[in-house]
Amino acid sequence: MPRYVAFLRGVSPMNAKMPELKRAFESAGFTNVKTVLSSGNVVFDSRAKSETALARQAEKAMEENLDRTFLTIVRATKALQELIDADPYGSFKLPPKSKHVITFLRATPTAKLTLPIKLNDARILAVRGQEVLVSYVPTPGSPEFMRLIEKTFGTDITTRTLDTVKKCVAA
Repeated sequence: MPRYVAFLRGVSPMNAKMPELKRAFESAGFTNVKTVLSSGNVVFDSRAKSETALARQAEKAMEENLDRTFLTIVRATKALQELIDADPYGSFKLPPKSKHVITFLRATPTAKLTLPIKLNDARILAVRGQEVLVSYVPTPGSPEFMRLIEKTFGTDITTRTLDTVKKCVAA
């Protein structure tokens, strides 16, 4: 059975308990459900369906079981592993202390972008379908990279570090 990762936007231990989130996904009919970290990553098995249909199914289950929902973006673990294996940041010259994040979009962008797009030490490096490769150098204060991403792509997105994506695929 295919394995998927649901990346939820805006989840934290303050607004969602992982055991409750797991139960909500199980109530949707998903199997082998695991949460990864406490930031809205749910790995599960499901019969093959479109990622959009799986996201809607998960959102409906959260609404019914948690009395709230979180924007959900689903990706097949196979596709995520292919992205990881491609060493997506390898071709870029990045500062040694840079962090690598992947922003997941609900739809492929239609606007033509001239890349890289920069805001101080944050850079949008590449768009690969519905995934955006971003690099930034951490600085104190609010994250500039999120302002840059939301300004460019809106808020129907969610972002994870490359390390978090690797942990989700391995779960």
